[in-house]
Parts: sequence; C-alpha cells; structure tokens
Amino acid sequence: MNIPIKQYWRLLSSYLRHERRKLAVLALLLIAGIGLQLWNPQIMRQFIDDAMKPGVTIGALIGSAVLFIVLALLYQLVTVCSGYIGEQVGWTATNELRGDLAKHCLHLDQTFHKDRTSGEMIQRIDGDVNELSNFFSSFVFALSANALLISGVLVMMFLEDWILGLGMTLFVIAAIFALQRIRSSFSPAWVKSSEAYAEMYGFLGEHMAGTEDTRANGASSFVMRRFHGILRKLLPIHMKASFGGYTMWVSTIFVFALSRSLALIYCGYLWATDSMTLGTIYLIFTYTELLNHPLEQIRTQIQDLQRADASIVRVSQLFATKSALVEKKSPAQLKDGALAVRFESVSFNYGGEDSETSVLRNVSFELAPGRVLGLLGRTGSGKSTLARLLVRFYDATDGTVRIGGEDVREVALSQLRGRIAMVSQNIQLFQATVRDNLTLYNRSIPDDRLTRVLSELGLASWLAALGNGLDTMLASGGSGLSAGEAQLLAFARAFLSDPSLVILDEASSRLDPATESHIEKAIDKLLSGRTAIIIAHRLTTIKRADDILILDAGSVVESGLRTKLADDNGSRLYQLLKTGTEEVFV
Repeated sequence: MNIPIKQYWRLLSSYLRHERRKLAVLALLLIAGIGLQLWNPQIMRQFIDDAMKPGVTIGALIGSAVLFIVLALLYQLVTVCSGYIGEQVGWTATNELRGDLAKHCLHLDQTFHKDRTSGEMIQRIDGDVNELSNFFSSFVFALSANALLISGVLVMMFLEDWILGLGMTLFVIAAIFALQRIRSSFSPAWVKSSEAYAEMYGFLGEHMAGTEDTRANGASSFVMRRFHGILRKLLPIHMKASFGGYTMWVSTIFVFALSRSLALIYCGYLWATDSMTLGTIYLIFTYTELLNHPLEQIRTQIQDLQRADASIVRVSQLFATKSALVEKKSPAQLKDGALAVRFESVSFNYGGEDSETSVLRNVSFELAPGRVLGLLGRTGSGKSTLARLLVRFYDATDGTVRIGGEDVREVALSQLRGRIAMVSQNIQLFQATVRDNLTLYNRSIPDDRLTRVLSELGLASWLAALGNGLDTMLASGGSGLSAGEAQLLAFARAFLSDPSLVILDEASSRLDPATESHIEKAIDKLLSGRTAIIIAHRLTTIKRADDILILDAGSVVESGLRTKLADDNGSRLYQLLKTGTEEVFV
C-alpha cells in the first residue's frame, strides 16, 4: 500500500503550522545533538592515543576527559529538551486533529451514526489519531536527523579509510532498502488490524453500556461467546501486522552485527600492520555503534509509519465522508418570534430513494405561528420521523419541509436547531455537573437563570438537597436519578434555549401523574408565544392542542381544529374521546 506523499504533507502542514517556532528550536536541538555525537568519539580517540604515547602528562589527559564529560552532559540536555518539545508539538497537533475529526463527525447526518457504534467512533477519533502522535512529534525531524547522523558517520569513516567507509555505506543502503520493502509489504495488515480493533471496541462499548439488560436476560454467556469470536478473528490479523515489526527488528540486528564484525576484523588487520592506532579503532567501533542507533530509530519510525499509513487512510476516509445534509453557502435567515410549520407533499424512507418502504407518505399540513399541534398515531406511524425532519436530522425523500416560510434545506443547521427545542422520552445525560448537563457546556448562561428555571419546574428542593448544588456531578445516563427527574432536566434544557418552535415527543411518557401534573403550568409557560408540536399516543397529552393531526402508517388520516374534530361525530378523534380510549389505535 502506497500512501501519496501529499497526504502526509497535508497533515503536517495543516496541524503543525501553529508550531513553527517550536519546530525551529527542535531542528536546532537535533542538529546540535548530531554534532555532539560525532565530536565526542574524536575526543576519546585523542585521549586514548595520547595515553599510549610515552611521557604524556596527566594534565593533557584530564583536559580531554573533562571536555568529554561536558559534551556528554550537553548531549543529554539536548536530548531531554528535544524530547520535551517534540512531545508538546505532537500532542498539540493530535489534539487539534481529534477536535477536527469530532467536529466533522458531529456534523454528519444521522444515517452515518446509525451505521456505526460509539466504540468504533472512539477508535476512529482517538485510537487512529494516537498512532499519528509520533508522526507529528518527531517523525520528519527525527528521520532527517537520523539520516544526517548516518551521513556524518559515513563521512567520518571515509576520512579515516575509504574502503571502510564504502563498505559501511553499502550495508546502510541494504538495511534501509530491506526496511522499506518490509514496510510496504505489511502496511495493509496494519489497516486490517485498525479495523479489527475498531470492531472490538464497538462491541465492547455497546455491550458494556447494556450490561443491566444483558444480565437481566441471562445473555452473559452469549455476549462472551461473541466477544471471544471477535478476539479469535483479531488474533491472526494482529499477529501478521506485528510480524512485520519483528521482521524489521531482526533485519536491522543482522545487518548491524554483520557490518560491525567485518569492520572490526578489517580494523584489526590495519592495527596489526601498524596502519591504524588503537584510538582510531575505538573511533571506528564507536561510529559503528552510532550507526546502529539511527538505524534502530529508522526501524522504529518505519514501524510507526506502518501504523501511521493505516491511520492516515482511516482518518482521510473519515474526513472524506460527506454529510447527506448539504448546507447552502448563503443560507436563508429565519424571522424572529414563533415559527410557522408547513409540510408540502412530504415522503420519507430511511433507505433513501431506492427503498420501497416509506415511513411518511405524501404528508401535507400547515401550522400557523404560535399554535399548538397535537400529533397522534400508534407506535410506528411516523410521528417521531416527522419531528426528525423538522430539526433536519434527515432530508425528506420527496416534498418540502418549511419552517418560518423557509425550506429547511436553505437554513443553516446551527440556526435551525438553535431555534427549535426538542424534548423526547429518551433523555441523554452526561457524566458532568448539573450545570453542564443543563447548558450543554454553554458558559454564557448565568447560574441565577439555571436556578430560576429549576425552581419553576419544581426542582428547587431537589437542587438544594444536592451536596454541591449546580456543581454536583451526575452519572452517565442519569444513573441515580428517577425517570421523572431526568425528564424534568430535559424540560429545563428546553426552557434555557428560548426556542421559537417546541417539539414534545412523548415528553411526559416517563412522568408519573403527580409529577406530570406538577409541570403543567411550566409547560404552559414554555409554549406561551411559541409554535409547538406535541407528539403522543395518549389522548391526555394533547388537551392543550389547537390543531390535531392523526397519522396511520405514515399517511395523514385526519387533521383539523381540535374543538371541531372533538364535536364531529364522524371524526376519529371524536370516536376515541367517546369511547374513553387512553391509547391511540388508529
């Protein structure tokens, strides 16, 4: 697998552009480190050769020894500083990349997220980016530094003996060629390994979140069998990928051992013929040792590059995934105040235009600003799908959805969703403070407004009982809260967003009658001056509706004024009210 160099360059130029000063310092430190590594053996050679001379003074030897120690300490300081700066650069770049990936995924349509588990997305956004950490922090500079160090060592060897320099050059070229061939051969295995790990994390994330249901239904053994099956599938893929790393390691060890042995044999021959001093032999020995270090580093970097290849492919694929919800460059602006709603011959199915199963079929209705629509229908009739089209989680397959007179496809998603509050029966609470769960991390909302809204919803005593008030941490998923408390917090979110259109999707289905009665006045206040759609299959929840729309199998079977339909003995609503049916079966 060959990754185009432009993909590497695009990532480097995009995510290292803010770190130019640190990169400049890092480059200087790496060059300084190379110089120190090449200089120190020269001092030691001088020390050994001086020590072998008759009549040498101790002062000359002490001077060389002190200089050697000073340069060694300087090299360690340079190494620490370059490592620290490199890690800073790497983490800054990878964190920026994580943020961009997360933002990109959040803007993708719901179809994308329905097809992927949360664990898979964690692996894609965090796991793949982690593999690029070394690539950002040190790959280019370290690879350049190692190549420069190798070149410097070979030049020094040529200066000592051209035969020795030529032989070591040939060994280095052979080692690098072997490493590159191994990398290209095993890169596809790393891609498959990343995909297999994403599948495993997706499975773990899904089933760890559902441990309660798994244990309650006695399905633990089934889940473990599935997990072991995934591990059996992962093992050979991981072993093949790891084999590439082991092969490179063995290759560098073999090449280095062979070249070093031949170099020492040749040096021994030159010393025996009085053509080389003992200090020079030490110099050659040290330089061959220096060659091993950059070659080992290059092996590690190429192994990191294998993982980076796979990660770059997967990251690029994720960035290349486009949302089906296309936004206009010059979006329309919604008017202030309550928003009108209009469906014009809207049809929709989750499989796209080619699907034969429609969830909504030719739905048309109009809701004037400030009025409340009661949307009735049995489970699966398309009520929630209609709400998802309003907030543009999906686009209609056919027809047009208008809000405030504007086609929702012409309005910026941020403005559209900022003007709509949707409260459903499925409440998502995060492992965060009460404040962050209410504001969704919007720091501009003052605490006094939060406490006022909670008081209006009857949660003042609940808040007072918390140990740290608004700073109290809530568990993920709302564990420790009653269903009613969690639902009331969702209502509080809606209050705080100050919406122009309110959608209550079975929003009171989790509330007991006493709690439901308690927030009636709060709901009246929430709906005052706003357009609202109350989705329900219980008749008691639509008593405040001005208009009624009844869906059955995705089609409109009845619509009109609630009072008029309630008095019309031929209407479905009248029949339901007359029989006292609590659940809507139409």
